[in-house]
Amino acid sequence: MNSSGDTFWQKLWKQKALVLMSLPFIIYVIIFKYIPLWGWLMAFQNYWPGNSFFEQTWVGLENFRLLLSDPVFFDVLRNTLAMSIIKLLSGMFFSILLALVLNEVRFAKFKKITQTISYLPHFISWVVGANLVMNALSTNGIVNDLLLNLGIVDSPIMFMGIPKLFWWIVGASHVWKTVGFGAILYLASIVSISPSLYEAAVIDGASRLQRIRYITLPALKPVIIILLIINVGRLMNMGFQQIYLLSNGRVIEYSRIFRIFELDFGLKMMRYSFATAAGIFRSLVSIVLVFSANQIAKMMGEERLL
Repeated sequence: MNSSGDTFWQKLWKQKALVLMSLPFIIYVIIFKYIPLWGWLMAFQNYWPGNSFFEQTWVGLENFRLLLSDPVFFDVLRNTLAMSIIKLLSGMFFSILLALVLNEVRFAKFKKITQTISYLPHFISWVVGANLVMNALSTNGIVNDLLLNLGIVDSPIMFMGIPKLFWWIVGASHVWKTVGFGAILYLASIVSISPSLYEAAVIDGASRLQRIRYITLPALKPVIIILLIINVGRLMNMGFQQIYLLSNGRVIEYSRIFRIFELDFGLKMMRYSFATAAGIFRSLVSIVLVFSANQIAKMMGEERLL
């Protein structure tokens, strides 16, 4: 029976099982994502706890002016975007690379062991993960021991105390923790590729690298672009826990991101309206980024969200 003429409610009833399965998530999003948006009004007030919400002093865009004129604002914006872009590009690159390598491995046991080892760090909290990273990079950690034994350096390097290295430490630790789990999605996409394409390529004399280049990567392209668009929208929100735990006073100039800025210069100083204004700015930038990425993909004729 052709259901193209069904009304919205008829289609909804036919898919009631899917709707019921989605209902808890819809309720979660409404309660924890949409209802709290009324709190954005604090950004236009000089909010102080104890007074009724609607008895606060309204100050218009004053908090946004203070935010944009803050001396560390542009450093925070630079740090946030730089570290998020490093994490995004390095994470996707190494996840795709691992998926391609695992797909070419013919020893099933070795493949399973490698895949298990690679995605285990995903299940470690950043509280534990940050300590592992700091211990490995300490002056008496495994990295310095290796460099000294190989004769690459003459004395231990205090990696966590060099500001300009912090972005790359964050990127490398992100790859270590997420590369295995990220590769699972790409492996699933690779499995869906028709084996007949590879068989035809082998008959035509294509090498492994040529099969990857002309079959595997083009098949992964839609998934890569969709994930890229989604992650671009999260650039302003990535990595608070990781960066907060790895940060220290010596590298604060390069480690302070927007969410840490909101915490230190907003909530800790009881500047609730200022913190809300910073959060709104972060959300607006995220919206602009995801729509821009989606529009660029549309102009290039690629897969997109909308």
